[in-house]
Amino acid sequence: MKKILLSIVVAGAFLVSCNEEFLDPTKPSQEEVLSTRSGLIGATNGLQQLWSNGRASVLYTSITANGLTTRELRVVNAGNVDEGFLEAGGTSLTANNAVAKNLWAYGMVINSEAQKILDNINVLTVENEKASVFTHASIFKAMALGTLIQFYEKVPTETSKNAEFKSRAEVLAKVISTLKATEPYLNTANGFTGLVAGISYKNTVNALLARYYLMLGDNDNALAYANLVNVTVKSEFRFDALTNNPIAFNSIATNNNYQPRDRNLGLSSALTPASADARINFYVTADNKALGFFDTSLKSIPFYLPGEITLIKAEVLARKNDLTGAVTELNKVLTKTASSDAFGVGANLPAYTGTLDQASILTEIYKNRCIELYMSGLKLEDSRRFNRPATERNRNWYPYPDSERFNNPNTPTDPAN
Repeated sequence: MKKILLSIVVAGAFLVSCNEEFLDPTKPSQEEVLSTRSGLIGATNGLQQLWSNGRASVLYTSITANGLTTRELRVVNAGNVDEGFLEAGGTSLTANNAVAKNLWAYGMVINSEAQKILDNINVLTVENEKASVFTHASIFKAMALGTLIQFYEKVPTETSKNAEFKSRAEVLAKVISTLKATEPYLNTANGFTGLVAGISYKNTVNALLARYYLMLGDNDNALAYANLVNVTVKSEFRFDALTNNPIAFNSIATNNNYQPRDRNLGLSSALTPASADARINFYVTADNKALGFFDTSLKSIPFYLPGEITLIKAEVLARKNDLTGAVTELNKVLTKTASSDAFGVGANLPAYTGTLDQASILTEIYKNRCIELYMSGLKLEDSRRFNRPATERNRNWYPYPDSERFNNPNTPTDPAN
């Protein structure tokens, strides 16, 4: 893969992600930056900036693309043509779509920049600093690859020119090995002054391992790591006046891009949420505008929700045909109140009374993933994994950006849909 030119200046760091480096003579080279403690910490903070700051960020593009592809969201201003093409789906989504191209480009850059930090980790000699930076960079590298493989059939995991595209199983294996490499550091990785705050490193690693093992189909490990997550502890992207919540700032607060499709949270027919479901009012206003984590530019966005962890357990147990155990976990989500959830997401509903067979329980779990994890960027992945009808999404996979195809002869043929 030919890496994309992208300059970021964070805490004095000047990083360029491309095969050629265009140096500013007034600033240090990338090698000099990564050879110092302050430079390495600045580059580490830069990963979160790339992930979550602005309309080109992975946080914006993944939530936007997923929501429009799976009918969670609707475009409210036709002038946003790229979002409009995502909403239309099918052949309207081309290799030149700006949202999809930014998702690809920034995901690839984060993978590359995170690896450079990991390669230079021995610059840090203080145990907590080394553990925290290593874990932080590993989380963002894993999320970059793990997010891309939810939208594209194959993804390069290496950052060399003309890198080979890897299969879904290979990419997820790389994601998991990246996260598991942090395990010797997790009891020491507690953050420190100078490193961006808000992340519970140990819980986030275990939550992501549960998520990606589930995607891989390794139910035993998904359950094992889900059981290690302390769901009472928050892990979140925090924003301020300089680093705005990208969804709120670019779309919701201005009402100039997209909004929720309806108060059914993009679900229909038998999956429509119960009218008494308190999560409807948590996520959407009476006039179909987004609330939840997206209505003001200072709102934090979770790395994962407690409900995701509980629903991973429910899904795994259902797929292992432990239906009693699955319903027990499902009921924790259905009966949960806002006051008992770390992020205030509660359904406040009665326990499950549906049919006690695997198919029915899995359908109820899928429905609750769609409601509980609304606008999390996970629904496209879920829709395919639960074998939902193709009519519930307008694409299965995205075409590869021309920026990749023109520079990497190993780029696969675009998927049909």
